[in-house]
Amino acid sequence: MKLAKILLENEWRPLTSAEVENDKEELFKMIDTAYAPLGGHPNVKNANDIKSAAQGYLVIDLDDDPEDDATIMTKNRAGGTKLVGMGHDGSKPAKSAAVAKTVNALNQNGYYIEVSGKILDILKAKGVAIVNDEETVKKALKGKEIIWHGDGSYDRVIGGEKHRKVMMGKPKI
Repeated sequence: MKLAKILLENEWRPLTSAEVENDKEELFKMIDTAYAPLGGHPNVKNANDIKSAAQGYLVIDLDDDPEDDATIMTKNRAGGTKLVGMGHDGSKPAKSAAVAKTVNALNQNGYYIEVSGKILDILKAKGVAIVNDEETVKKALKGKEIIWHGDGSYDRVIGGEKHRKVMMGKPKI
């Protein structure tokens, strides 16, 4: 067990569906910690939302305690793999790991994200491309209504509320 634990530390790994179900409280806690300054994740209000909020969860354990320290949430969409959220335990290493994994993914073809606020500024500073083409955004968000502002930002309803977002990354369109 100890060797297996050492091998899993500092490596991102996908969770199985059973692991997501078993770890939903821990996942919610990390997501809630990350989104607390924003009033919470729009689609993750409690641990029971974990299964429906994403199709995939990647986690990493960075320290000696048995809990994972950061998570990335994904969904398969028309534009490829959409990053739909992240979480962390509040520690600087966990925040850094989540941001680094997000930046790495968004620099690959077929990965994209919708962002606003502080994470938009962080990803811009890290050189992640903004999708500044209305048609590309509409195709990546197939079936979603948006109000385009002409500056790369748009409004759309998420979790029943209107949000101003910017798409970043390299969606496959």
